[in-house]
Amino acid sequence: MHIRGVLKILGIFLIIHCLGLLPPIFLSIYYNDHQLHDFLLTLGLTLGSGLLLWLAFRNSAGELRRHEGFLVVASFWVVLSAFSALPLVIGAHLSFADAFFEAASAFTTTGATVLTHIDGLPKSILFYRQELQLLGGMGIIVLAVAVLPILGMGGMQLYRAETPGPMKDEKLTPRIAHTARTFWIIYMTLTLSMAVAYMLAGMTPFDAFGHSFSTISTGGFSTHDNGLNYYHSLPIEIITEVFMFLGALNFSVHFLAYQNRSPMAYLRNPESKVFAIIVATIILVCAITLTMQSTYSTFAESLRHSAFQTISIITSTGYTTQNFAAWPSFLPALLIFSSFIGGCSGSTAGGIKVIRIMLLVKQSYHEILMLIHPSMVHPIKIDGRTYPASVISGVWGFFALYVAVFVIALLLLMAGGLDQITAFSAVATCLNNMGPGLGEVTVNFHSLSDWHKYILSFCMILGRLEIMTLLVLLTPGYWRR
Repeated sequence: MHIRGVLKILGIFLIIHCLGLLPPIFLSIYYNDHQLHDFLLTLGLTLGSGLLLWLAFRNSAGELRRHEGFLVVASFWVVLSAFSALPLVIGAHLSFADAFFEAASAFTTTGATVLTHIDGLPKSILFYRQELQLLGGMGIIVLAVAVLPILGMGGMQLYRAETPGPMKDEKLTPRIAHTARTFWIIYMTLTLSMAVAYMLAGMTPFDAFGHSFSTISTGGFSTHDNGLNYYHSLPIEIITEVFMFLGALNFSVHFLAYQNRSPMAYLRNPESKVFAIIVATIILVCAITLTMQSTYSTFAESLRHSAFQTISIITSTGYTTQNFAAWPSFLPALLIFSSFIGGCSGSTAGGIKVIRIMLLVKQSYHEILMLIHPSMVHPIKIDGRTYPASVISGVWGFFALYVAVFVIALLLLMAGGLDQITAFSAVATCLNNMGPGLGEVTVNFHSLSDWHKYILSFCMILGRLEIMTLLVLLTPGYWRR
């Protein structure tokens, strides 16, 4: 185990993270909101820790193997959440458990919050929360691989551990650094485009950039207690729906659409098509049910709210314009379960991912056919592409671990005193990086105990790293030579 190399890279990543503290520092000076000391202290602690690690292990050399890649990624997300919590402890006067939960939620783009009276928070703190989602959406480790190819320490191992989806070895370009840079260019282009659209729709520049950070990243934090309801604007809702959907699509498809200057890449991609069909079906089911239950006066109004909440929940963004927990019949459960599907692989969304659902369905159908025709050879194909047995096995392994983690976390929360509905939705929303829940966590997670918050913070990081990256560190075989 090349621990010295791991610590060196961890130090470099902490130094890079310090760049993210500069905008809140400038905003604190501009607004004179008395948070400058807090951010400077955080900057000093983070930079000092990063420099200490880098200086201590700067002479370490060697290629980063798969083992070390997992360790760097997993440890970095935990360590970064802890360092990112410091301004919230010092400036917002939160307990460390609350601050760690909030920082982990922002950085994993979960969007679950423990804060109340958000409108009264200093502007620099509000911007900082939104910015953490921007960095976490594409993954600061992919950013580091993109801008620091001079590391020369196995960037592909970091990329494989960080990027979501079952096909982790695929690259759009021959060099991994170029691939990561391409993703970030697309990511920032979408973010800036959305900010401009928000301003044209009536948002202030501060709110426009803040909400664009949390929409493309499918994070869901807002700069207002009432979220997007603060504006009561249909154009803003439509803009948000479009970019939430785009954030949940595979960024490889965005790349192909940009490269070919044609939207046909979206229509040709089977995962994108299935995702669109799932979203449209759930929207229609919700709209019809709300109309039949007379929840809203017209079908158009039901369709408006159904579309926004469905896209928000299934993409794991978690914005709410309506209290969907109070919707009639099976709709709250339907929306929570849709978050398990999540977005497409290679997106900023959480959940199991559409491509895995497609492969699970096809493999299940294959098993049924094998009962009828035992000698039949029936490879698993999607859009003419055959998926090897190793990928199918990996998908089933991921699904089994996903269910196991969910059950264990659910039982731990219930053992800590939560009711079944609250515990179920809390684990679902954190493991799927989605945000709002049911029961006690419909609005926020402030009422939960520190024990609950640490468990759910762990679930957020597990969900963001797609479980295996973190759980592999808990196996005895990982630490054997």
